[in-house]
Amino acid sequence: MPFSAGISVRNEGLHNTTGAILASDLMEKIIATKFDDIITNFGTYSEVQGKVRDANGNFFIDPAYAKFSRSATCVEKYYVAYPSARFILAKVQVSYDGKPIVVVNRLISK
Repeated sequence: MPFSAGISVRNEGLHNTTGAILASDLMEKIIATKFDDIITNFGTYSEVQGKVRDANGNFFIDPAYAKFSRSATCVEKYYVAYPSARFILAKVQVSYDGKPIVVVNRLISK
């Protein structure tokens, strides 16, 4: 039994690591987008399970990515003070087999 438990823990670690990389990649793509286009492009963005895209916009074909999905929500926030400021709160979530495994939040300023 210890052997199978070890494999289960190893697989969970691999899923979490891959999920963190996928979340980071999507967040970097959001950050690299022109501020005024972030809400339009990523306001409610999702890649369904088995249809996650690589940096070039192509679907991952490796079976290791088959159970991953990811989504992003971006909401504009205003700081009303002097001087006032505009921010976007970006949230990226990666799931494995329908279960959330990684969430990354980032406040983006203009």
